[in-house]
Amino acid sequence: MTEAEALKKQREIEAILFTMGDSVEADVICQALELEWEEFDDVMSALMKKYEDPSCGLQIIRLESAYQMCTKRECYDALIRVASTPVKPNLTGVMLEVLSIIAYRQPVTRAEIERIRGVSSDYAVNRLLDYGLIEEDGRAETIGRPILFKTTEAFLRQFGLSSAEDLPEIDEMIQDQAKENAYLEAGVTEEERKKLEEPEEEESSDMTAETDEHPEAERSEADELSEFDEHSETEAGSGAEGNPENNTDDASEEGSGLTGHLIPKSDDAE
Repeated sequence: MTEAEALKKQREIEAILFTMGDSVEADVICQALELEWEEFDDVMSALMKKYEDPSCGLQIIRLESAYQMCTKRECYDALIRVASTPVKPNLTGVMLEVLSIIAYRQPVTRAEIERIRGVSSDYAVNRLLDYGLIEEDGRAETIGRPILFKTTEAFLRQFGLSSAEDLPEIDEMIQDQAKENAYLEAGVTEEERKKLEEPEEEESSDMTAETDEHPEAERSEADELSEFDEHSETEAGSGAEGNPENNTDDASEEGSGLTGHLIPKSDDAE
C-alpha cells in the first residue's frame, strides 16, 4: 500500500467512526474498505497516533475488537457548559464489589455472585444494568438455565480500559476483605457465615470416609446378629423336642395312678 492509499484509508476510517458515534468492529471496517488485517492495523495505528496530538480534542480508543471516536477527558469541563450534564453512575461500595466480581469472573450468574459475596445482590445487579455497565450474555447450560452477565463497552470507557484483559490482578487478601465487608454490611452472624461457607460436598465425603474407615465394625455387628439368631433357633428346637417326652411320662404316671385307684383290692390280697 502506497502512502497516498494509506492516507485515503485513514480519512475513510475517520469518517466512519465520526459518523457512527458508537464503536465499530474492526472486521466490519476491514470488509467495508477491503483491507487485510495487517493493512488495517497499520492504518489504524497511524490514525490513532495522529489524534494523540495535544492540539486535538478528539481521540480514537480501542474497545476489545472495536474502535470508537470520542472526546478527550480534559475537554469534559468545557462540554458540560454547553451540553446537558450526562448521568454519571453513582457507584456504592456494594455495586463496586458486584461489578468487580462480574468483571473478573464473566460471564457469571446472579447465584454465583451471591455465593461469592455471601449475601443477596439483586439491587446492585439491577442498578448496574440500569447504568449500562453490565449486560446479559445468554444463559448457563445448567438446571434452570440462569442468566449470565458480563461487562459492557461503557464499563471499559468508564474505567479507561481497552479490554477486560487489562484489568489489574487481584489477590486473595482483597477478595477476603471484600467478603468480610459484605458480611458486616448485611449483619451476618458468625454462625450464619459458617453455614454459608460450609460446602455440602465435604459433608457427604466425610460421611463416606467415616463409613469406609470402619468396615470391620459393621461386619462384626452383622456377625453378632447372625450368631444371636442361630442361638435362638437352637434353644427353640431343643425345647420343642424335649416337651413331648416329658408330657408322655406325666401322662403314664397319671394313668397308672388312676388304674390303681379304680381297681378295688381283692380279699386274697388282704
